[in-house]
Amino acid sequence: MIHFSKKLIALLLVLSFTIVLSPAYICAEKEAGSSLKKININTASMDELTQLKRIGPKYAQRIIDYREKHGSFQKSEDIIKVKGIGPKTFEANKGIIIVE
Repeated sequence: MIHFSKKLIALLLVLSFTIVLSPAYICAEKEAGSSLKKININTASMDELTQLKRIGPKYAQRIIDYREKHGSFQKSEDIIKVKGIGPKTFEANKGIIIVE
């Protein structure tokens, strides 16, 4: 009986670490931007823009309105020229924003 308990405890520990570490690994992958599709802020639709972190429909529309009024973004950092989008939002997305 004691032998069974040690195996059960070991299994529970492995499962616990798996459950705890899996979300961290997934977040690290997202932050790295390696598995995420690049989004061209000069041509992206509202649906595509809302895939960016911290960008909902309201800000996606502001991006579209800005580029229609001012023309294409010259560099990805220019997204902070859009009202309500600041450096934190740019930093959260800089790995996936493109302007080409």
